[in-house]
Amino acid sequence: MADVGVVAPNSVVASETDVPAIIFDRVGVAYGHGKKTTHALVDLNLRVAVGETVALLGPSGSGKSTALNALAGFVRPTSGRVRLAGRDVTDLPPAKRGIGVVLQSYALFPHMRVSDNVAFGLKSQRVPRGEIADRVAEALDMVGMGDYGKRLPRELSGGQQQRVAIARALAIRPRVLLLDEPLAALDARLRQSMLAELQRLKEALPDTAMLYVTHDQAEALALADRIVVMNDARLMDVDTAENLWRRPPTSFTAAFLGGANLIPCTVGRVIGTSALVTIAHKTVSAEAPQPRTGKVDWAPGSRALLCIRPHALQIVGLGNRDALRANVNATVWRGATTRVVLSVGGMPDQLIEVDAPGNAKFEIGAEIGVRIPEPAGVLVRIPT
Repeated sequence: MADVGVVAPNSVVASETDVPAIIFDRVGVAYGHGKKTTHALVDLNLRVAVGETVALLGPSGSGKSTALNALAGFVRPTSGRVRLAGRDVTDLPPAKRGIGVVLQSYALFPHMRVSDNVAFGLKSQRVPRGEIADRVAEALDMVGMGDYGKRLPRELSGGQQQRVAIARALAIRPRVLLLDEPLAALDARLRQSMLAELQRLKEALPDTAMLYVTHDQAEALALADRIVVMNDARLMDVDTAENLWRRPPTSFTAAFLGGANLIPCTVGRVIGTSALVTIAHKTVSAEAPQPRTGKVDWAPGSRALLCIRPHALQIVGLGNRDALRANVNATVWRGATTRVVLSVGGMPDQLIEVDAPGNAKFEIGAEIGVRIPEPAGVLVRIPT
């Protein structure tokens, strides 16, 4: 797999900021031997720039937490090297890497007061005693917990404990901050509040690189400068959140990030990055992106997948001349929208999902019309 990451500007002498904060160089992690070998991470190549926030996004077992643990030093790679600011840290213990780590479980010491929890890393680094109190106060103030230093963790809410865990990671002034599912244990309201806090924190730490592990795409879209989509222990795609949303390179990313409809189609005429495609005997226009590396030939007559987000489709009357005829299979009210699952005539065994505004009422089995936007969406290669 080609190296994926930030390309430094051309210069004769590279500045400190040109050196990536994080480099995964063909990193692999495996457990067991022979036929019983389990690959938890395969050939990961990734670079994260100074000050950049990168989200590792994927389902359970995709390898995202293993990548973070390999960077933190909690697991030893079986292949490849890990570098921080150009320094090979593959063989260094976690305490020697100078990384701030925030875990889903918070991992606060229950017998220590908040200030002592935050001071723990500073004491481990043998920071002079006279500096510790100021550093602890600075870190707690940064997360809005300056008045809670004398409390025990059990006297705090889940959101407050998470803030303390972040303060403890920030107290050592790390150049790299790792966050492993930091909001997963919080309820929906606290999660939104903490997400806003993390966005503010990101702005306040312009020189700190962050690696954020999550399975929640909303968190990744809100926080990340780039998103790394992972599956089956491998990096699938990496790009800015906007690019991955608008032009997903693979069917996995299209479906996982935003739950897109992937509708089989036949490619017709192609002009530049636009194509005419046929679905269910209807011809529509679509975006036909070219990859950054290599050339994809959307040849006339070839088969592809048309990626259309559920919110882009519209339910209309059967009399609408642009409508495809469809039958309602299921509906799920989601508050602001109703997700309607449809089977479309001319597309056997293919279900599509449409988001209708409000608490729309449709009878199961009812025949309705669905209108495809123009342009319809973006072409995605059928996986081989």
